[in-house]
Amino acid sequence: MATSAVVPRLAGEALRPNVLASANGLSSSRVAVTRRWRGRGVRCCTAGSSGGGASAGAVVPGEEFVGFFREAWPYIRGHRGSTFVVVISSEVVSGPHFDRVLQDISLLHGLGIKFVLVPGTHVQIDKLLSERGKKAKYVGQYRITDKDAKDAAMDAAGRIRLTIEAKLSPGPPMLNLRRHGVIGRWHGLVDNIASGNFLGAKRRGVVNGIDYGFTGEVTKIDVSQIRERLDSNSIVVVSNMGYSSSGEVLNCNTYEVATACALAMEADKLICIVDGQIFDEHGRVIHFMSIEEADLLIRKRAKQSDIAASYVKVVDEEGINSLHKGDNGPSLSAKAHIINGYAASFQNGLGFNNGNSIYSGEQGFAIGGEERLSRSNAASFQNGLGFNNGNGFYSGEQGFAIGGEEQLSRSNGYLSELAAAAYVCHGGVQRVHIIDGSVDGSLLLELFTRDGAGTMIARDVYEGTRMATAEDLPGIRKIIRPLEDSGVLVRRTDAELLEALESFYVVERDGSIIACAALFPFPEEKSGEVAAIAVSEECRGRGQGDKLLDYVEKVALSLGLEKLFLLTTRTADWFVRRGFSECSIESIPEQRRKRINLSRGSKYYIKQLQPKPAGVNANNFVIR
Repeated sequence: MATSAVVPRLAGEALRPNVLASANGLSSSRVAVTRRWRGRGVRCCTAGSSGGGASAGAVVPGEEFVGFFREAWPYIRGHRGSTFVVVISSEVVSGPHFDRVLQDISLLHGLGIKFVLVPGTHVQIDKLLSERGKKAKYVGQYRITDKDAKDAAMDAAGRIRLTIEAKLSPGPPMLNLRRHGVIGRWHGLVDNIASGNFLGAKRRGVVNGIDYGFTGEVTKIDVSQIRERLDSNSIVVVSNMGYSSSGEVLNCNTYEVATACALAMEADKLICIVDGQIFDEHGRVIHFMSIEEADLLIRKRAKQSDIAASYVKVVDEEGINSLHKGDNGPSLSAKAHIINGYAASFQNGLGFNNGNSIYSGEQGFAIGGEERLSRSNAASFQNGLGFNNGNGFYSGEQGFAIGGEEQLSRSNGYLSELAAAAYVCHGGVQRVHIIDGSVDGSLLLELFTRDGAGTMIARDVYEGTRMATAEDLPGIRKIIRPLEDSGVLVRRTDAELLEALESFYVVERDGSIIACAALFPFPEEKSGEVAAIAVSEECRGRGQGDKLLDYVEKVALSLGLEKLFLLTTRTADWFVRRGFSECSIESIPEQRRKRINLSRGSKYYIKQLQPKPAGVNANNFVIR
């Protein structure tokens, strides 16, 4: 990636370009029913609407809806049964878009997704204090919660919980359901909402001479009770008001609660719904950041941000970040392979597991006031996640707090949310999404379209994937030999394999090669050949082949290639399902055609590559 090509923005004031819809090839004109999102438009035309005239290129009524629904189909199936922890910023909760966010959550719940909601409260608390003639007080990431602030926090949390229950209770709208028959059975389709004393806390106490009053820190999450509610088809609302062992009500940091919940629940995703987005210098949403990129960016901002500094302190002191731990001090793993901002490897596929499935150290990241200076109560993860002590409770000091004046002023944009996201990824959550709740439908677009509508931070995208070296030859040979013996792959001698090794990529786990693939570029034709995709027998059926193919496609794009082709005799179905289509031999570059063994009777397949979503290089990241 060129040094000046990408200059992402974390600024709270979100740039809102209107030209992106047309840039994506979508019409900007409105039709009978139009929903518009930044960066993409999705239209549902009523019967009789031509979608903008009777020209030859007119949209057939309903065609765009059908296309969108079919695009969403694999995501609908993939997300069903998943558990998402959703933290909704206080700005969104108090804003005009909260109802639509809840409506979309209700829709997704109806599609089989399990939700744990953690709503923010600081805007409401500050407003109540102001109305009562009091002033909000923050130190670092945390609020100083005196009696007045505690009363305001309890009032705000109660009002927000009741609002969520009221807004989600109606279920889906009944309008137009009559055409599908008697609607009596539809009246039971309401969302059940569950809340309770799921959150244990202790007083933060006196830190550096400052008494935080009734401010709490998370000590336990009642995972078994939450899961029981989720399994009974309820949406769970976890308030930031925690309960101490002495019966006190304590005001906890919302993000500390949310991150602790995500880790304890072993959630599939943490979703942060905020009031803005992360853009590059051209006003385009940055759709993807690897955990390596996020980690590097946060470290570069540690001197400017107390929250970033807190993240670095926790990650380094607790030894959970192998990306920056080594015999020679901070450095990226030697196995890392970075292509145009796509950093792509973890050690042992995780980056923080010490080999005995124990992830030691404090868990949870609070974004808010003062740095967390006392770590004496830190617990340890078991099974790589969660602080589960065997009785369904997640105990110990958890969560990463973000907040306070830094977050309120947005002096560092959404860097605080990014730090919480990276922390949770280190803890085992596979995906964290930061999306703009002020954009109508952004949650749906993020979950059901290829590029999404927000920024995704991921920890497992290309675990252990890297370029092959001579030391990998025995491992590659072990994987491909059975496929050569069965005739699936062309047999190669060790000399031929060694000669082609610079074109091979491998996936390494625990010191063993578990998958391999080769990419042979033909730059003049802007195409490349995919070959020798193989996964070790014990790792098949776990998506390793898909990850490796996706990685190879990213490599091809970084080389300026526009299409991939392959020759196969036995595996055509697998590639067809991944976007390849059969082609003639004339579609193969002439240089490669001359070397084809026609006696094998191979079939030829080709795939047009799509440009990757906007990425980010931490070295070029500028806060504005």
